[in-house]
Amino acid sequence: MSMDLDMSQFVAIFVEEAHEHLANMEAQLVALSVEQASPAQFNEIFRAAHSIKGGSATFGLSDVTGIAHELESLLDRLRNSQLSLTAEMVDALLKSRDLIAQMVAAFEGKGSVDQAEVMQTCEWLKRLAGNTATPPASAPQIKGEGREFGFFENAPAAPPAPSLPGEGEKFGFFENAPAAPKPANAPAPAPAAAHGTVGFESSSIRVGVEKVDQIINLVGELVITQAMLAQMAQSTDMALQERLALSLAQLDRNTRDLQEAAMSIRMMPISAVFNRFPRVVRDLASRLGKQVELRLVGEGTELDKGLIEKITDPLTHLVRNSLDHGIEPPEERIKAGKSAQGVITLSASHQGGNIVIEVRDDGRGLNRERILAKARERGLPVPENPRDEEVWALIFEAGFSTAEQVTDVSGRGVGMDVVRSNILSMGGRVEIASQAQRGTTMTVRLPLTLAILDGMSVGCGDETFILPLGTIVESLRPAQDAVKTITGRGRVVPIRGEYLPVISLAAVMNIPACAKAEHEGILVIMETGQRQVALFVDALLGQHQVVIKSLETNYRKVPGISGATIMGDGRVALILDIASITRMGLAAAAAETAHA
Repeated sequence: MSMDLDMSQFVAIFVEEAHEHLANMEAQLVALSVEQASPAQFNEIFRAAHSIKGGSATFGLSDVTGIAHELESLLDRLRNSQLSLTAEMVDALLKSRDLIAQMVAAFEGKGSVDQAEVMQTCEWLKRLAGNTATPPASAPQIKGEGREFGFFENAPAAPPAPSLPGEGEKFGFFENAPAAPKPANAPAPAPAAAHGTVGFESSSIRVGVEKVDQIINLVGELVITQAMLAQMAQSTDMALQERLALSLAQLDRNTRDLQEAAMSIRMMPISAVFNRFPRVVRDLASRLGKQVELRLVGEGTELDKGLIEKITDPLTHLVRNSLDHGIEPPEERIKAGKSAQGVITLSASHQGGNIVIEVRDDGRGLNRERILAKARERGLPVPENPRDEEVWALIFEAGFSTAEQVTDVSGRGVGMDVVRSNILSMGGRVEIASQAQRGTTMTVRLPLTLAILDGMSVGCGDETFILPLGTIVESLRPAQDAVKTITGRGRVVPIRGEYLPVISLAAVMNIPACAKAEHEGILVIMETGQRQVALFVDALLGQHQVVIKSLETNYRKVPGISGATIMGDGRVALILDIASITRMGLAAAAAETAHA
């Protein structure tokens, strides 16, 4: 039993290291320049292939060992300047890397590998390395290797070009979006260049996520204990109060330091996400016949591991969309007086308690008229003289992108509304800025972690709720006759020339409120997605950092609630999901005024 346990641990280490070597290999291969490749780059890729080969041999993964051997042969000749790098070699090396990744995944029990493809790729590598005689069947066998891998069957001299997974989305709101894929005889575009690719940090240790989660949970309990003591201190007699206050201040500092240290364990550089994009851009640019340079900025910016896992798909979607629709084909760019090669910049930075990620292109920009026309065609509410930001926000509406616009390039048919809802579910938001012929910038703002929240506690009846501080714009007590009722829209309040819908938290939560009229309570102006609403509550109670507890884990999903926390007096306070509360409140108001 103990032997099995030991082997399972070794297998996990091998798989994790293999993924690191494969990611490093891909980053190095995508960054290769056919004209300026250096022996040092080939050495780095060779070392990654050699490490994978050694590990796979230990676990009897003969196919991995075989293809890694052929990789080594080609790379050895390249690093010794016996061969000159060609674009076909880069394609073959990338294809081999993909196959090894598939084999490692199959070893984990995820998917399978096409053996014919393995044989074809091995023959391709051998031909490029000059190790295969013509015809391939007469090639010499390598001692101790070959027969079990099936390398020497009469396979074609070169495999077909590797097929790419479906990428990008067809939304059709960019200027003159090209529909035709690259002709078969078109010259290959220059591969995407990646600036500032970050290598893997070797001076690190692996820690099981469950252990980190346990530490974070314990730190959260410590924060709650500290809050309880602070509450108790208020009722202590004067003689002890000063000493207790000093001790609590020390506990507060220690707790905050421990909290930050524990949270930092889960923090990872965003390069874990960014490093996949050079390959995505290279493959899609090649497929679309475009020339694109990818620039990466701020890859060392750190955020929570849970966020990294969740942000990958939305970011991939935004990058593919910029490449598919923002960046023009070379001939169109030249006509517009631009460089034939487009630029996509992916940047990350910290701003306050948030991480800000930008996907910026220098393409054709969004087509305002086309978006407005399509919005009206879909029956979406459009203001009379909309600002640019309001127009760009329309592309995030559900149903804006349609099935007939999804081509073989997009594949999945996921709309921008799904991208926005995924980002909102992480407590973030996404914004768009665009200029015709200058390009488009999509900005994603996220909290640094999903475990701690800066919140504002509000009172509603006898209950206390937490509003995420990042969604609050301002709060105010309205004049007695400021709030009006408009048929079809419900209660609204004028704020700087704009009528904002008023949502009663008590009505949405179905609880009795202390303040019966808006002027007796407080209106909290909240921002959700691209719109603002006024949330009617009884009182503002205070601002503090709260430890988020999952309701779904301990109870079940509750509409309008994203989680819970324990307050200093030991009571449970629910954390509001502002996007959900807004939808529920607006739907209730519309139904009420319709019946009136």
